[in-house]
Amino acid sequence: MMSESTTQKIPVTVLTGYLGAGKTTLLNRILSEDHGKRYAVIVNEFGEVGIDNDLIVGADEEVFEMNNGCVCCTVRGDLIRVVSGLMKRQSASGRGGFDAIIVETTGLADPGPVAQTFFVDEDVRAKTQLDSVTTVVDAKHLLLRLADSREAAEQVAFADQIILNKTDLVTPAELAQVERAIRRLNPLAPIHRAERSNVPLDLVLGRGSFDLARIEAIEPDFLNPAHGEAGHIHDEDCDHDHDHSGHHHHDHDHGGHDIEASGIRGISLTAHKPLNANRVTAWLNAVLQAQGPDILRAKGILDVAGEDRRLVFQAVHMILEGDFQGPWKSGADRYSRLVFIGRNLDEAKLREGFEDCIA
Repeated sequence: MMSESTTQKIPVTVLTGYLGAGKTTLLNRILSEDHGKRYAVIVNEFGEVGIDNDLIVGADEEVFEMNNGCVCCTVRGDLIRVVSGLMKRQSASGRGGFDAIIVETTGLADPGPVAQTFFVDEDVRAKTQLDSVTTVVDAKHLLLRLADSREAAEQVAFADQIILNKTDLVTPAELAQVERAIRRLNPLAPIHRAERSNVPLDLVLGRGSFDLARIEAIEPDFLNPAHGEAGHIHDEDCDHDHDHSGHHHHDHDHGGHDIEASGIRGISLTAHKPLNANRVTAWLNAVLQAQGPDILRAKGILDVAGEDRRLVFQAVHMILEGDFQGPWKSGADRYSRLVFIGRNLDEAKLREGFEDCIA
């Protein structure tokens, strides 16, 4: 549950993206713009010698390196130690220390274990609040990366928000094609178009995307961004083939690259009747226990029988967080909606299990 107060917690942004997407450019903007905030930066380097450290500007900020290569379960302990050390220094600082933490992962990393760190360690969780996982992608090369890199697909699928960078290097038709590919992997995350990582910082920092209490306020239409927002797909624009069961068939983009070679996809489920609380909790736990490693993210807002409040949940791999939030608005259309993002997902089986939870 996320019932504890987050008012004193330090927000953490996990910044990820494939090699060359523009992460360091964005980080330099965050550190150099005149916003009056101080950031502590943790860089996860690939290899023994840190290079990004020398590329990052901002003499007032300290950069902490973890030269362990790919972030995985063994590196989680290192991240916990670095964050814990930062928080001790924050407490001892006489001038306010820092306002937020940014963790920049190597371009070859799966961001999942990094995000999990902020849930599994009690000390870290007590002092920090995971604000968002922000993924930077290269509009010109993303389709190639999705075809040849499992990590690139995982970074897109795991994101709370996506910065679609280098949009000036592609045509409008190519840009729309890339956004469709992103949507198939991740139906949840808003897409911010950018050139040279010039996205307005207030759109990507301090969003509270991982805070259950704010999920409804931030993402009222979290199954699909609002019309007119970059990244929204109108039904007539969507190039899936749908059969009558709602199943999304795999397809190939016009360049011939199999954009779902990673096996990652997003599956959305909706029910217009109230759910049985015990059944839906047991079902979610069973799904995550059985398929946790394959489920990168899950999010949902559920209508539970006999309850006037919305049940909001999210999952990171096998870690499930859930809590009742504010009441349904008077006269609102009450229905349950959830999204699973992962690989090797059996949509028919998930749909059947979900429908069995209807009260």
